[in-house]
Amino acid sequence: MTVSQIYCHSRNTRIIKAISGKLKRDNNLDYEPNQIIVSNGAKQSLFNLFQAVIDDGDEVIIPAPYWVTYPELVVYSGGVPVIIDTDEKSGFKITPEQLKNAITPNTKMLILTSPSNPTGCVYSKEELVEISKVLKGTDILVASDEMYEKLVFGTNFVSTASISDDMFQRTITINGLSKSVAMTGWRFGYLASPNKELIAAMDKLQSQSTSNVNSITQKAAIIALNGEVDDEIEQMRKAFEGRANKAVELLNSIDGISVLKPQGAFYLFVNIKDVSDNSIEFCKELLKETGVAVVPGVGFGSEGYFRFSFATNMTTIQDGIRRIKKFVEKG
Repeated sequence: MTVSQIYCHSRNTRIIKAISGKLKRDNNLDYEPNQIIVSNGAKQSLFNLFQAVIDDGDEVIIPAPYWVTYPELVVYSGGVPVIIDTDEKSGFKITPEQLKNAITPNTKMLILTSPSNPTGCVYSKEELVEISKVLKGTDILVASDEMYEKLVFGTNFVSTASISDDMFQRTITINGLSKSVAMTGWRFGYLASPNKELIAAMDKLQSQSTSNVNSITQKAAIIALNGEVDDEIEQMRKAFEGRANKAVELLNSIDGISVLKPQGAFYLFVNIKDVSDNSIEFCKELLKETGVAVVPGVGFGSEGYFRFSFATNMTTIQDGIRRIKKFVEKG
C-alpha cells in the first residue's frame, strides 16, 4: 500500500515545515510546529476557530461588504455578528473610529479580510497600525483572512500579524492555496496562531470530524508552499491585473453604474444604486435577459451593488460587460 492510499497524519511534519517556511519567507512571521494547523480548506479553518473560541453571546465585528460565510459561522457558533458598514469613500475599509465605536464588553473578535472578497480592498501597513492602536489593551482576537495575498495590484500586501508583537499575539492568520495556485477543489487551508492551546483545541475538533487533508493534496501543497511556482503565480497575477483594469474601464463607461479599481483578488464590487435598489432582482433579470451571472451585493451585506468576477478570459469579460451595458441602458 502506497502512502497516498493510507490514512496520513493531520499534522504532517513536511507540510507544517513548508507552511512555517512560507510564513517566514513571505510574511516575516515565526511560528513553531504546534502553532499551525492544516485543514480541508480555509473555510474549515474558520469553522474550527469559531467553534473553539466563540461562546454564546460573544460579539464578532465584521466589516461589510463581507465574505458570505463569516456571519453564518458566527451565528452557528452561538455568537452575534456586529456589522460595520463601509463604502467607496473609505475604499470599503473600516476606520479606527468605526472600530472603536463597535467595541463592547462582549466583543470577542474582529474579522479582517485583505485582500477582500468581494471588494478587492487591501489594508495598508499604516491602516493596520491604526487598527492595532484601537485594539491595544483589549483581549479582542483578530481573525485575518489572507487567502488572496498573492493577488495584489499596485500595492504591497502586509500580513496583519506582522504589524507588532501585540498584533502577533492576538491575530489568527488564515490562508490556503485555493486562490494563489488555483487549487480550489483540492481543499487545502491552514491557520497559525501563537496560542498553542487554541491550536490544540482545533486539532481535537478536526480529529473528530474530517481528520487529515487528503495525502495527494498534501504532496502537491508542499511544492506551492515552498515557492516553487512563484513565477507562475506572478504570471497569473499580471493577467488578473490586466483584466481588472479593462473591466473597470468598461464598467465605468456605462451610465448609471460605477466601480472602484480593486487592489487585489479577482472581483469588482459594482455600484448600481442609481439604476436599482434591489440587487437580487437586478441580478435575476440580468441573468434572465443576457445570460450574465453576477452576485447580488445584499448577499455580502451591502445592498445596491453586485459582485463581478474577472477570473475568466478577456473575451468573456468584454462580452459580459457589453451585455450588462445593453441591459442597463435599455432601462
